[in-house]
Amino acid sequence: MNFEVVSHLITPSKIYSPYGGLSLTVSQFPSLSVYHNQSRSRSQWTETQQMASANEGHKQGSAKRVAVVGAGVSGLAAAYKLKLHGLNVTIFEAEGRAGGKLRSISQDGLIWDEGANTMTESEMEVGYLLDNLELRGKQQFPISQNKRYIARNGEPVLFQIMLEPFLWKKRNYAKMSDAEESVGGFFQRHFGKEVVDYLIDPFVAGTCAGDPESLSTLTDALCKDLGKDELKLQSRVLELSYGCEENSVSECWSVSYAPIHDKQSEEQSFDAVVMTVSYLPLSVIITTFKKENVRRPLEGFGVLVPAKEQQNGLKTLGTLFSSMMFPDRAPSDLYLYTTFVGGSRNKELAKASTDELKQVVTSDLRQLLGAEGEPTFKNHFFWSKAFPLYGHNYDAVLQAIEKMEVNLPGFFYAGNHRGGLSVGKALSSGCKAADLVISYLESSYDDKLSGEKPC
Repeated sequence: MNFEVVSHLITPSKIYSPYGGLSLTVSQFPSLSVYHNQSRSRSQWTETQQMASANEGHKQGSAKRVAVVGAGVSGLAAAYKLKLHGLNVTIFEAEGRAGGKLRSISQDGLIWDEGANTMTESEMEVGYLLDNLELRGKQQFPISQNKRYIARNGEPVLFQIMLEPFLWKKRNYAKMSDAEESVGGFFQRHFGKEVVDYLIDPFVAGTCAGDPESLSTLTDALCKDLGKDELKLQSRVLELSYGCEENSVSECWSVSYAPIHDKQSEEQSFDAVVMTVSYLPLSVIITTFKKENVRRPLEGFGVLVPAKEQQNGLKTLGTLFSSMMFPDRAPSDLYLYTTFVGGSRNKELAKASTDELKQVVTSDLRQLLGAEGEPTFKNHFFWSKAFPLYGHNYDAVLQAIEKMEVNLPGFFYAGNHRGGLSVGKALSSGCKAADLVISYLESSYDDKLSGEKPC
């Protein structure tokens, strides 16, 4: 979901709360203009966890309108659930396609993903969506998921060996979640949180699921029932403003947006807004090698590279053994690899040329797998905003998100700043944001019946 929220009145490092002149200085947070008519007091509302019934819109007289900014995984999940509850939804996406970082390519007998390769079902909301979208029959499970590797002293080491200091202490009857928590803590200390969430989630969570053709089947299913007026592609959001008439409880949010190739902006009104964003750069490099040219063709899920392994000449974040997991993704005489470069470790390297990155990846694969010669195929995709920076100010970012949600009635956040970067966590974030929107609109309706002023 590569979109842009443009502000011409504030700097990218500041988010202004409309109440009492409070300002939050938070680096690595999106530039966002939010305007509010301070002459009117804000409505009081309480969040409930009850979900609205499918005919809630009819009970209120007309369906409420919700804007979703960003048509990535979390935005599409939020929109899908909101539509199921009878709400009118409009999604704004600056790119020419929906699906965010889930993008799959088929070429020359190869199938590869330029973003996430797999998805776990550890989040309850993932199962909910798979059932509702009738995608269970399209799941495919990696055949070599039991072997995972980590680079150590410049060489790949079995993941299980690295885990033994943690797992041997566990009782036979210990819950899986306890083991996962220990493993996650280990990786966060050694790799950094963005690598834990983006690459390690399938390593920790056991079975993973992907579509035989691609993970983008999931986002295609989420988009299937969206009309042209509901999914506005190539539409960049310019400004969000909040303010409602004294006796009104509806359409207090105004979204100003402009088509990519049109300087003339348009404006629509909504009852609530779901915002999604993403950040750090990441390059994804697809390579294939003739099987006879790979001296150590490890069977397994992939190999991860800790930051300290840079001293041993390794510069990538990690490599997934795509054709080992899914043999139908490459001809029988080739190995297909998906390698990640960038993140907080090497932001500048992520922006390097295809030729330079090919040399980096080939060098790492030669050292780790004994890959000889040049790859028979290569493809490079650069995500300028792949994931957020989980740095020393991460807690401040979360606090800013929470304050915005509290201080801006009808504003909700969904995305990978909160909860984690994996596909499953992004889906979960979108569904949870939808639940909060539904609860907010229910409570606003109850306020109207009780005679309370909305703002």
